Amino acid sequence: MTDAAAWRGRVGGTWAEEHARTERALAGVGAVLDAAIAVQAPEQGSAVDLGCGAGSTALALAAARPRLKVSGIDLSEPLLTVARARDVDNRVRFVAGDVLDVVPGMAPLDLLVSRHGVMFFADPHAGFSTLRRSAVAGATLIFSCFRARGENDWAAALDATLGIVRPANGGYEPGPFAFADRGFVTDLLTRAGWSAVDMQPHDVDYVVGAGAGADPIAEALAFYRRIGPAASVLAEAETGERAKLEARLGDLFATRIRNGAVTFTAAIWVVTAYAPKEVP
Repeated sequence: MTDAAAWRGRVGGTWAEEHARTERALAGVGAVLDAAIAVQAPEQGSAVDLGCGAGSTALALAAARPRLKVSGIDLSEPLLTVARARDVDNRVRFVAGDVLDVVPGMAPLDLLVSRHGVMFFADPHAGFSTLRRSAVAGATLIFSCFRARGENDWAAALDATLGIVRPANGGYEPGPFAFADRGFVTDLLTRAGWSAVDMQPHDVDYVVGAGAGADPIAEALAFYRRIGPAASVLAEAETGERAKLEARLGDLFATRIRNGAVTFTAAIWVVTAYAPKEVP
C-alpha cells in the first residue's frame, strides 16, 4: 500500500505531473459520481471533498452549487497546486493534510464526497466514525470506489499479461480495492453510525491512451510506466526484461483500442449513506 508519506512526497508528485493522464483515465468515474452527487447536494451549507487530488470532484460540485461552501482536502501539496490552478474562479478552499485531522475542524458538514479517496484508512471504522461526528444530522456521504480487482479490466488484464499473481484477500487492507465487498462496506458504514447505505454498481470507460495525433499505444505505455499496477514491475525489471514486458503490454493495448484510444473498463461502486436525522 502507498502510505501517507509517499503521497506527501514522490507519489503525490508523480500524480501531479501526470494529472492530465490520470484525469482522463478517471473521467468516466467522475461523470457517474458527479451526477450522483448532483442529486444529493444541498443548495447551500458546507461540503468537503475527501482526498480531492487535482480537484475535479470539488470543482464540479462548486460549479453545480454556487452557494455551497466547498472545501477539498489532500495529503499532496503538488496535487493541490494543480487543483488551485484549475480553480480559476476561486470557488473552492483546498487544504493540505490528513482528512481525519482536518475534517473535524470543518464541522458541521452537510455533504461529504470522495472520488476513490476513502479506501486508505488504517482503521476504516474509526475513520468513518470521525466523518460521521463531523456531519450534521441528515448529512449525505457519497463516494466512489472500485469493485473487485478481477472485474476491473484496467488492472486484471495487466496482471494477466505481466504474470502478476496477487495474494488472496485475507481481510481489510487499505488500497484501491479495499471496498470491493458490498457486505463489508455496508456493515462498516452502519457500525460507524451511517444509515440507509446504498451501493450502486457502474461499469465505465478507463481511457489510458488517447490524444489528438498521439500514438495510443505509446500513450498507454507512458501512463502505465508511472501510474497503476504495472509501474513498479516495469521500474524494477532489468532493461532487457522491461522491453519484453512492454512489448507484451503493447500487444494487450492493441486489443483495447476503441475510437482511437486504448480503453479499458473500470468496475465501480457509487456508495451513498446518511447521518441519521435527530429524533424530535
